[in-house]
Amino acid sequence: MRLRGRAIFPLVRTTTTTSAASSPPGVLSVGHALRERRRFTEDDVAAYAAVSGDRNPVHLDDAVARELGGFHRGRVVHGMLVASLFPSIIAASFPGAVYASQTLKFAAPVYVGYEVVAQVQALNIRTTGAANSGAASRYVVKFATKCFMDEEEGSVAIEGEAMAVLPTLELSSQSTSKQ
Repeated sequence: MRLRGRAIFPLVRTTTTTSAASSPPGVLSVGHALRERRRFTEDDVAAYAAVSGDRNPVHLDDAVARELGGFHRGRVVHGMLVASLFPSIIAASFPGAVYASQTLKFAAPVYVGYEVVAQVQALNIRTTGAANSGAASRYVVKFATKCFMDEEEGSVAIEGEAMAVLPTLELSSQSTSKQ
């Protein structure tokens, strides 16, 4: 796919899962975490700026980011672009999921070219739909959402909570990988 002469490459997922001790790894339970690693490129940031209309120069110009923005490492990735990893993880793990809400706190900048690890962790799961109504059950899940700038989870860039309605608690076979 191309956007104004720039090639857009699909995201290569390296999603990992960790499960709560009491449930099989293929079924979501409270405590279960899903993670995705991602490095945002200059092209990602330019494409997001074009689509969103957010052309703040701290995202597009190193000198402005350093001098006016105070970002000593240069351009920063749009916070909402980084936060888009959360619904992406959920949708890849549970096709048909509906993202209902998200709170976000931007704690630290993510610099262009730096790798981040996004994580969603199930905090609460509730079933909707009566067993005798004939309607399929759905699951309302509250997730803790965090994006780290290193594997040790010491440097949080974004944190918050999300609510999603899932058609199933079974993880998609495409989303699971090595634990």
